[in-house]
Amino acid sequence: MLGDISGLTSAAVLAKMFARVTFLPTLAYNVAMERVSSRRWYDRVDPTIILGALPFRSDYTNKMIQKENIGGVVSMNEDYELQLFSYQTEGWKKLGVNFLQLSTTDIFQAPNQEKLRKGVEFINDYRDTDKSVYVHCKAGRTRSATLVGCYLMKVNNWSPEEAVEHMRSVRPHILLHDKQWEALRQYYQENIISNAKEEMKN
Repeated sequence: MLGDISGLTSAAVLAKMFARVTFLPTLAYNVAMERVSSRRWYDRVDPTIILGALPFRSDYTNKMIQKENIGGVVSMNEDYELQLFSYQTEGWKKLGVNFLQLSTTDIFQAPNQEKLRKGVEFINDYRDTDKSVYVHCKAGRTRSATLVGCYLMKVNNWSPEEAVEHMRSVRPHILLHDKQWEALRQYYQENIISNAKEEMKN
C-alpha cells in the first residue's frame, strides 16, 4: 500500500500514511479554492518555469501544454498521487513532453539535495530553448516551490529569501515550512556559496 517502507523510521512511515489518507480531501480543497478564490492552478515564474498544481489527465492540461509551450514536466509527487488523476512517463511521452519524477512525501518532507540538484539540472536544460518546464506537486505550494526556489537561486545568484520573495510575488499562496527552508538554505550553501568561493580562488 505504501510502497517500499523498509529502512524508514516509524515517524516517516506515519508521515507517508497521513499524506496518503489526506490526499483526496486536500486535492478536492485545492480544486475548490481555485474556483472560489484568487488562486490559480498554475503561475509562470520566469520565462522557463511554470509552478503549479497537479496536472489532471484532461483537455485543460493538453491545451495548457500548447498554450505555454511545455517541453518538460517535473513532478514531486509519489506514485499513488499520479496514478489516479495525472500522467506518468508514458502519458507525457505521448504528448511530446519529457517527464522527471522526484518522489517526495507531502506535508512532512522536503526534497533531498540529490533530487533538488537533479531537478535544477533538468530545468536548466530548457533555459536556452523556447520551451517551458511545468514543475508541480499536489497544490504547487510546498514541494514543487522548494525545487523552483533552488532553480531561481542557481540561475539568478539569489539568496533563499530573494527566491521565495519572487515566487510569492507571482504565486502568493506558496507555503514553505521549516524543512523546506532548511533544504533551500542547504542548497544555497552547497551550490551557490561554495561555487562562488571556488570561483574566487581561481
